[in-house]
Amino acid sequence: MRCLGIDYGERRIGLSYGDDIGVAVPLPAAVEREFEQRLAHVVAEAQGRRATDLVVGYPYNMDGSAGFKAREVDVFIERLVKEIPLPVHRVDERLSSRAAVEHLPKRRDDALRRSGKIDSMAACLILQDFLNQHVRHGFDPEHEFG
Repeated sequence: MRCLGIDYGERRIGLSYGDDIGVAVPLPAAVEREFEQRLAHVVAEAQGRRATDLVVGYPYNMDGSAGFKAREVDVFIERLVKEIPLPVHRVDERLSSRAAVEHLPKRRDDALRRSGKIDSMAACLILQDFLNQHVRHGFDPEHEFG
């Protein structure tokens, strides 16, 4: 299994990669100006790494319900699978961006945020959650993590 981890955002799409070894690593984020360019970036990463699965952070509300942001991610996923017909695994991403910031320097750095490094670190944490379940419990393609 070769997984592309995705943290979708309106302006940036964080990316990560992991495989059966069970370690997620951040990739350069899709930070292009136009959505179509960001989508092409994601597609190129998936194809270049011969991804077999897409692991997408899913923004549940704190009460566990799916709100506006989750519907936005659903629309993104629908568009993505038209370009990359691979299995999609939704992983609860609550607090992943906050946790990603904790792994980076403590000062406010707008250039760092614009670079997409925070988004890719969040994608890495999301994918690592998925991989931890896969390594620990074996992969079940019917199971959604959340």
